[in-house]
Amino acid sequence: MQIAANESVIPLEKLYKMCESARKIMCGDYAVGRIIARPFLEGKDGFYRTENRKDYSLLPPRDSLLDMLKKKGQSVIGIAKIRDIFSGQGLTEHIPVHSNDDVCEAVLKVLERDFTGLCFVNLVDTDMLYGHRNDVDGYRKCVERFDRYLEKMLKLLRDDDMFIVTADHGCDPATPSTDHSRENVPYLNYTKNIEAINLGTVEGFDFVAKTVYKYLTGEEFV
Repeated sequence: MQIAANESVIPLEKLYKMCESARKIMCGDYAVGRIIARPFLEGKDGFYRTENRKDYSLLPPRDSLLDMLKKKGQSVIGIAKIRDIFSGQGLTEHIPVHSNDDVCEAVLKVLERDFTGLCFVNLVDTDMLYGHRNDVDGYRKCVERFDRYLEKMLKLLRDDDMFIVTADHGCDPATPSTDHSRENVPYLNYTKNIEAINLGTVEGFDFVAKTVYKYLTGEEFV
């Protein structure tokens, strides 16, 4: 459920309180996973979303990958929207940033640290600012900026680090609709000491969780 408001008409704090009230109502028989505050402003080219989005999520109904790794004594670092998605559950650290560039800068700093565990990242601009707005050129430039950061990230990886790039849905900016599109999403897994292979099409988002958990703990994810 999303509640959108013009920041110049409805102040952010009021919008957030509206979402908090909706969160209390949308539970039990009326439960929805997230209540999303969607603030926007008007510019010379029309309305645009701001960085002040905020998510109000239900607690996960059972232990997630994050909880399981945390119980193993591993670091679970969430960057940007990850805390909101999981209501903070399972994280050992939260890094509050918004734009893709700021997120990538935060990732570079984390990669310079010595830790064992998961750094979980969400790049929100790609679909929020460009995919949902059908901005093909902006989408292209956004991906190109990430490519430049990706080169820096890969150089910081240690021999036993695993680096995964994937998506939770499609958001093709060239489709007539502004909704999520339904094409298959990419799954790229890079580790220096593993030979490159084509995995073909894999089924289910739990494939990522199973891969990460087994790599970090040596145990099967159940």
